[in-house]
Formats: sequence, C-alpha cells, structure tokens
Amino acid sequence: MSAPTVNPPVSASAHAQARTRALLLAPALALAGCMSLAPDYQAPALPVPPTLPAAPSSASAQTDAAALSVAEGPIAWRDFVQEPRLRELIALSLESNRDLRVAVLAIERARAQYGVSRADLLPSVNATGAGSRSRTADDLTAAGRANTSSQYSAQLGFTSYEIDFWGRVRNLNEAALQEFLRAADSRRAVQLGLVTDVANAWLTLDADARRLQLARETLRTRQQSLDLTRRSYELGATSGLTLAQTQTAVDSARVDVATFSAQVARDRNALQLLAGAPVPASLLPASVAALQAAETADTRDARADSPALVPPAPATALLAVPAELPSTVLLRRPDVGAAERTLRGSYASIGAARAAFFPSITLTGSVGTASNALSGLFDGGNGTWSFAPQIRLPIFDAGRNQANLRVAEVAQQTAVAQYDKAIQTAFREVADALADRSTVDERLAAQRSLLDATQRAFDISQGRFRLGADSYLAVLDAQRSLYAAQQTLITLQLAEQAN
Repeated sequence: MSAPTVNPPVSASAHAQARTRALLLAPALALAGCMSLAPDYQAPALPVPPTLPAAPSSASAQTDAAALSVAEGPIAWRDFVQEPRLRELIALSLESNRDLRVAVLAIERARAQYGVSRADLLPSVNATGAGSRSRTADDLTAAGRANTSSQYSAQLGFTSYEIDFWGRVRNLNEAALQEFLRAADSRRAVQLGLVTDVANAWLTLDADARRLQLARETLRTRQQSLDLTRRSYELGATSGLTLAQTQTAVDSARVDVATFSAQVARDRNALQLLAGAPVPASLLPASVAALQAAETADTRDARADSPALVPPAPATALLAVPAELPSTVLLRRPDVGAAERTLRGSYASIGAARAAFFPSITLTGSVGTASNALSGLFDGGNGTWSFAPQIRLPIFDAGRNQANLRVAEVAQQTAVAQYDKAIQTAFREVADALADRSTVDERLAAQRSLLDATQRAFDISQGRFRLGADSYLAVLDAQRSLYAAQQTLITLQLAEQAN
C-alpha cells in the first residue's frame, strides 16, 4: 500500500512574497478600474460678444430687488407675471398642456434608461433551480432492467459580468446621465416656452379684441355718416359720388369687423390649445368681455379717447436690465443647458468607442448544490461551484471599431456646433428684445402724437366738407389715416407688453 501524499508546509517567506505581490498588483488593478479613455471636457469659448447690448433705462421699468436679480439668476414666472387672470391661466396651462406632459414623460424615460445603464456597473446575480428525471430502456442497461434517474440542483451566480478596466461601461453610464439631464433641461425650456406662448397668446387676444372693438366703433360712425349722406342725396344736397365714397368707407369697415371677429375666434382657439383645457371666461382679457358690452351700448365715436385705445394694465413686470450685463448669463437658459448636456454626453461616447480597441474581461461564476434526490439537495457534501473568466482581444474587425470611433468624434463636433448655435440664437433673441425695448417708449410717444394730429386733421376736413370748402375725398382720406393710426397704436401697445 502506498503512503499517503503529504503537502509540504508553506514557509513564512512564501507568505510574505505572496502578500508583496498582492500589494503590488492592488494599485495597478485600482488604477485600471478608474481609467477612462474619454477626453477631458472643455466648454467652448462663447461665440458671441462678452457683454449683452446696453439697454437704456425706461420710466416704466422696475428697479427693485427683483429687477436686480436679473444678473444673479432666473426669476420665477409668478414673480414676473402681474395680471391675476393671466397668472391663473398660466398655472392651468402648466397642469394640462400636452407638450409639457410629453416633456415630463421624456424625463421619466431618460431616468429609466439611466437606471438601465447604471445597472451594468454591477453584476446581475440570479438564482436558478432545476430538476430532471429520466428513464433508460431495458435494452440499454447492463442489467437488462429499466433504470430511472433523478437530478436536482440549486445555484446562485452571475453571467458575463464585464470588468470595466477601460471605463467603457462607466462612459456609457455617463452618456445616459447627460441624456437624463438634457431631458430635464428640455422640460424647463418647454415650460418656459409655454409660459411665454400663453402670455403672448393672451396679449394677442387682448389686442385683437381691442382692434375688433375699434373696428365696430368705426363701422358705427361710418354707418351714421352714410345714413346722413343718403338722406342728403335724396334731398339733392349731395352728389352720387359722395354717396358712393361714403359707401366704400362703410364696406371697408365691415370687412375689418369680419376679419377681426375671425381673428379673435382663432386667438381663443390658440389659447385653449396652449391651456390644454377649456379656458374659463373669467380668465380672458377684459377687452373680450367689453366686446359683448359694446354691442348693447350706445353708439360711440371712434376717437382718440376710445376705450379700445386705452393701454391695458401691465401684464408682466418690465424689469431694469443692468448695464454691462455679461453674455455668460445666457448659459442659464435651459435650451443652452440642454445643448451643453448633449456636448458632455458626446465626450463620454468617445471614451466608450475608444475602449472597444482594448481587451475586455468578463466573468461567469456560480455556487450551489446538486443531488440525485430532492430530499438530499441541501445535505452536506453536495456543494457545487464554477468559475469561468473570459478575455476578448480585438484583432481584426474590418475597421468597425475605427468607424465607430469616427462616428463618436463627428457627433462630438456636431454637438459643439449645435452648442455654439444655441448660444448665438439666445444672444440674438435677447439683443432683439433689448433693441425693441430701447425704442418702444419713443415709438409710443410718437404714435400718440400722430394719432392726435390725424384726429385734428379729420375733424378739420369734416368741418370743411360740411361748409362746402372741400370734397368728401379729403374727409375719406383723413378718416383712413386716423383709423390706420389707431390700429398702429394698438400694435405698439402689444409690442410693449410682449417685450
């Protein structure tokens, strides 16, 4: 009988050498685990002038603490919107608008996708149980009798877990994170755009309702003139030419009334679409209710003091813009932030594409128990385990990895161009608003002066016509000039509110 094999004892020096090798390998493994092949992110230089165009101070601008916060950060829309009805309407829109709902769902989708990507950083552990019974025919057994066998197993393990030496999984996770943050910025941009659209639609409805009210007043005035002219014509005191000219003025006013009536209806439909729900009449501008009251009111001359020309109460606060405001405040805009998130994600995608050039190591392992009898499945001595590491080394892929890397690099360059375009667009929008604001007070003052002058010209020409000094053509021309000046004043009042 042979003697049993005895393992030689391990010396203390061997233990020391093993510990030394482990200590030497640990930093290398830790370094490999923290490695990332993504290029360092560097925000591009602003492709716009360093400061925004200077805006002259306005007498109607607010210079309180809220105004000074323009340079420090964004202002809540509730602090900006002053009209109570408009404020309630915006709140209703933020609850019911479908575009905003889609943006919120996009955030939820991006959050779930980020969770899927983040799960790849850790191994997925699964528990499995299996059982089988088989019968062997009589002719296939040595004893000539049928044989029935059973096998049961229970295992706990993970499959194909990738050790992220080169940061591929982490970069994919970073790209998913930036996409989630981009969706959040996009939702803020949609929300801000919705507040703007609702306010503009509400102000446009107010302006068109006042235009319709003015057109109705003009039609009543011209209809009165037509009635007087027709009676004069029947008495032989007025020529047929004057009657025809008066009729053209009435028909022109009728066209405007029909046009603005349809426009007011379209404005209400647009406002309802933005709100995402029927808009209560109590939340509409006061000029809309005034239309119904004007239908039953006494005839009113469309003069410069017409209620339709009275400027509405400020719907929003006109804040004072600090001088030498840096262009970096544009970076707080959510649309610019969303473009930057896309740019950051493109850097991470480059890192993931670079990692494909290096070897990848995946691990598969399990531990469990197996037995021929279900009752003995968890008895001692039935334990099983397996461990199967795998390394994959790219050698030849017909240029696939290089093409993927080029795709990622082009996507990064595209994101840079889109980021620059977003900043330039933001700069232009702000510069345009400041340019309009710098002249709106002067234009309003000039238009009011023009309106007074055309009103005097109309009164004089009408008086001269009644005295027989001028033909009705002069009255008609002055009447058209007055009506055009009145409509332009409403347009400028809308521009002031929208700015």
